[in-house]
Amino acid sequence: MEFEFTGVLWYWKGPAPFHFVSVPKDESAEIAAVAASVTYGWGMIPVEAVIGETIWMTSLFPKGDIYIVPIKKSVRDTEDLQLEESITIKLRLSN
Repeated sequence: MEFEFTGVLWYWKGPAPFHFVSVPKDESAEIAAVAASVTYGWGMIPVEAVIGETIWMTSLFPKGDIYIVPIKKSVRDTEDLQLEESITIKLRLSN
């Protein structure tokens, strides 16, 4: 299962600070429909993520009725990403 969407980079300050992009509701609903078969626990969904030329493995976090994608520092630095910037991201669910 693959998705491509554009979302805004946002910051969550704690207790473990991190940057995220929210998965839109429609795509989140499609992911939720298969979550039981791809999660490794706590609702986390492993994915291959792509922003620009950067490809990395991460996990989607459930947050209410959507999922969020953590964007690690090395990706933000390599792709020169800034807070509140609109970012196109591709996701491929792993299983």
